[in-house]
Amino acid sequence: MLKIYHNPRCGKSREALEILEGSGKDFQVVHYLQQPPTEGELREIVEKLGLSPMDLVRQGEALWKENFKGKPLSDAQVIKVLAENPKLLERPIVVRGKKAVIGRPPIRVKTLL
Repeated sequence: MLKIYHNPRCGKSREALEILEGSGKDFQVVHYLQQPPTEGELREIVEKLGLSPMDLVRQGEALWKENFKGKPLSDAQVIKVLAENPKLLERPIVVRGKKAVIGRPPIRVKTLL
């Protein structure tokens, strides 16, 4: 089943959700600001994306710039930061089976359909 880590206030996330809704496929919506992924879930997402944890960080956010920018963080530390601060998580993320994509641009979601 498809799963989207969604922020309704984000235009790209809303566009990705529309693509999923139009696909006719079943999917689960995770409002990750209210239900943050655990460190274990984030490790799985990183693996499915084939990226590094830093690729999931919204580095332009003030929270990141003020508290973490320029600090030498291990992958495990970055995952911990994301689990504790879901606002820093890049969005949307769509997962299907053993694959995942960051929906930027939202059209990338179609690669999982």
